[in-house]
Amino acid sequence: MAESVYLKLVGARLRGQMSYRTSFLLQCVAQAINQLAELAIILVLFNRVSALGGFSVAEVVLMYAIAGTAFGIADMVAGQLDELPTYIRTGTFDVLLLRPLGTLAQMMASDLHLRKVGRIVAGLVVLAYALSRNDIAWSAGTVALAVLAPVSGAVIFSSIWVTANAVCFWVVDGQELANTVTYGSNAFTSYPITVYGPWLRRFFAFVVPGAFVAYYPSLALLGRPDPLGGPALLGWISPLVAVAAAVVAGLVWRTAVRHYRGTGS
Repeated sequence: MAESVYLKLVGARLRGQMSYRTSFLLQCVAQAINQLAELAIILVLFNRVSALGGFSVAEVVLMYAIAGTAFGIADMVAGQLDELPTYIRTGTFDVLLLRPLGTLAQMMASDLHLRKVGRIVAGLVVLAYALSRNDIAWSAGTVALAVLAPVSGAVIFSSIWVTANAVCFWVVDGQELANTVTYGSNAFTSYPITVYGPWLRRFFAFVVPGAFVAYYPSLALLGRPDPLGGPALLGWISPLVAVAAAVVAGLVWRTAVRHYRGTGS
């Protein structure tokens, strides 16, 4: 029952966005350009240096492509959680509590940004290019990892989105803090974690499990040891980290909703 309601909500949103196809296409192109603009920044950096954090341009582009694709998927699925403070402040969240569907599913289906497909497609194109440019020992394991890494990264990013925005149940004006974690994680994962200082690396790599989005999977694909001394196993456990992150996010959301008392408006 709940699943059918969710699918109907998503279907309605998709049909609405597809009603203006030219506008939708232009928005997709704009999203793709934004994604490629971030790649241009990396390429500009390599005009000045031959390596970044001990990694070549092709290796950094691989990390960027995995992270960019994962973030695009998460942004399309969970990005509408950025509207949570408005829902809380206006009392609209109270309406969600009355419907026969979980509040998180309703929030995520409230305004599905299908135009983010442009960002995802651009990320996949760059990923295909990066995989072809790096010397990867292809096997069943590395093929599976190449496919699962962006998906696992998307789950991790979505979990970060849920957890960070749940803070708004306690601090209604906490959106800037949430954005620091969500969009900050995107910036962090686009580069090797070796370029960051120790405290930032520890926070975004393990407290916020950003290193498991692209850095560790890229090391496994490249067959490279971790310059920071981490075990090779870390490169293969992103799906497990994604599951753990999703469980934690679900628990945090449930706790936050139980804390919610409404605005009285």
